[in-house]
Amino acid sequence: MKDITSREKADLIAHFASEKKGEDIVLIDMSSTAAMFDWFVIISAKSSRQVSAVAKGVQRGLSKDRRINPLNVEGKQNPQWVLLDYEDVVVHVFHDEIREFYGLERLWSDAPSEHYDPKCTVKTPRKK
Repeated sequence: MKDITSREKADLIAHFASEKKGEDIVLIDMSSTAAMFDWFVIISAKSSRQVSAVAKGVQRGLSKDRRINPLNVEGKQNPQWVLLDYEDVVVHVFHDEIREFYGLERLWSDAPSEHYDPKCTVKTPRKK
């Protein structure tokens, strides 16, 4: 398979999450902030079952579409917050309340970010 950029991978992750009803999907450009990876993709879900379904949907989508598998998966046993490590893209699938509590968007508010809109092909910067 042809290599893809970290941005293309982040967009694919957002797409697959959206297909599984992931909500409030935010892409944060960490390339100038973190030396370990380029993007955070943060996704909300309304229940533990949905957190699990979104995480599995992302994994299946990338595996089937691009033969890309995560280096590590954390949180599968108690899916309130599942973390998928795709080396240059780190995915956080949160139960709504857990996302609000940890506030990763607030923590990284200086980094450029945008909401993912599955109906829109043009990405719009997220308001801070």
